[in-house]
Amino acid sequence: MSPQQEWPAEWMRGLLEPCVLGIISRGPTYGYAISAALDEAGAGAVKGGTLYPLLSRLEAAGLVEIEWRAGEGGPGRKYYTLSPSGQAELTRQARGWAEFTVAIGGLVTGAPAGTSEGADR
Repeated sequence: MSPQQEWPAEWMRGLLEPCVLGIISRGPTYGYAISAALDEAGAGAVKGGTLYPLLSRLEAAGLVEIEWRAGEGGPGRKYYTLSPSGQAELTRQARGWAEFTVAIGGLVTGAPAGTSEGADR
């Protein structure tokens, strides 16, 4: 995959929440750093108009906790940390993703169900 790869929007909509939860699980972080981590991982640039509403929904659902920290020479930043229920949700979604990729992967690659054969077709 090239660094300039753009994934279908439908894929990104479905995977953005678990990816963001996974990034936040690494430790307290803020919106711009989350966006940069997504880009560095190969997910591409995620605009603030997509990311910040998702972070607000995660906060409202109790999956993340926030803390305002004073900025160094600039405005303060809202830092996000995973709550215990957020960690449980990330674990649930990660397990579901792993099961989904095994179950459906063969359909996409043409391999028999439950295998990764056929990816080079």
